[in-house]
Amino acid sequence: MTKLNSLHRLSVQESANDECKEYLEDVIGKQLIPRLLNSQHYNERLASPEVSGADAVALPEFSDFTDACRNGDSLRVNHIVDTLIAQGFAQEKIFLELISPAARHLGSLWDKDLCSFAEVTCGLAVMHQVIYRLGYEFREGQHGKGDKTNVMMCCAPGSSHLLGATIVGDLFRREGASVVIEVSSTQEELVRAVANEWFDVIGISVAIESQLLELKSLVKELKMSSGNPNVKVLLGGPIFMLIKATPDMFDADAISNNAQEVVSLLKSFAAK
Repeated sequence: MTKLNSLHRLSVQESANDECKEYLEDVIGKQLIPRLLNSQHYNERLASPEVSGADAVALPEFSDFTDACRNGDSLRVNHIVDTLIAQGFAQEKIFLELISPAARHLGSLWDKDLCSFAEVTCGLAVMHQVIYRLGYEFREGQHGKGDKTNVMMCCAPGSSHLLGATIVGDLFRREGASVVIEVSSTQEELVRAVANEWFDVIGISVAIESQLLELKSLVKELKMSSGNPNVKVLLGGPIFMLIKATPDMFDADAISNNAQEVVSLLKSFAAK
């Protein structure tokens, strides 16, 4: 009987892992990479004959760059980019033949169980920082007030583990919301992501206690900078399973780690 119970638990765990993996594959392929990499005509350019083979002829630095990103070695990453710029490489070429294939390669490694989720999210976060540094930031077009509920999901600065935010974002999407998974890693970048945009809800995943110290400041600045003066902020994440906290402690509108409850909260926020 014990053996059967163990087998059942293992089956349930494997099923949950498979479901999480599906979420991640979807968000990496359809949200993180496009949002991370797109320039104004990115999709059209990738489809053009002169660019469609870019992955096959990636820059020689591709492997070194990918490894440095997944290991969080920002110094090495920036050195590679600086060297390419010094050699006269255009920023668009760095996008298409270095950063783009590296991001998709990380997704492929994850799909084949050859790297961890932490390495994928760390790698994408490092690439995101490089893109900000180069002065490029993909915008899908400003979100405006409309029929759909617009949601931005992100992690509190100091964490790049987007699994929880990704799953909640998928739940919201199933309810008909338009969801953006923001991979920015600093408060300044998160504030810039919401500035002049219309998000009805901002969901922030908080993982560790040290992130609570600046959380109130983050929430306050996001609300002040948002294009929606009545934006709602929903907090969740592992830390709120360990401590007792109320939304008013952080100037937020709700705290929840319950899937059914967060969906109900989304509906109530959208109705206001």
